[in-house]
Amino acid sequence: MAQYKLCISDPKTGRTKQLEVKDNDAKQFAGMKLKQPIKGEACGLPGYEFLITGGSDKAGFPMRSGIMGKRKVILAYGGTGIRTKEFGIKQRKTVCGSTINADIVQINLKILKEGTQKLFEDKKEEVKADAVAPAKAA
Repeated sequence: MAQYKLCISDPKTGRTKQLEVKDNDAKQFAGMKLKQPIKGEACGLPGYEFLITGGSDKAGFPMRSGIMGKRKVILAYGGTGIRTKEFGIKQRKTVCGSTINADIVQINLKILKEGTQKLFEDKKEEVKADAVAPAKAA
């Protein structure tokens, strides 16, 4: 019984929404690779088109393109799974492969084409009448 958390992000607004897919909907994601486009019908959003940008497995290791299976790789600088402050420092990090399998828990998606159904609700800012502006520092 496969189950994935989908983190769908909108690059235009910078907003993110999480959805869960189970069973038959989740089986459609199995075997797909990073940077592969997918139709929105797979997660119940007709008309949408998404791009798989990343994900993580059940232990929290990030997915990295160009790697098959889970392994430790030497990363020279930047990129997925590494944060260095100095240039040229090499670190060995465990990362997942680029294929979605049963070990993957979270899949990150980016919206390429929007559908008719609204994914994000518009937030209305309410200003309180008795709100006081912050005092200026002297």
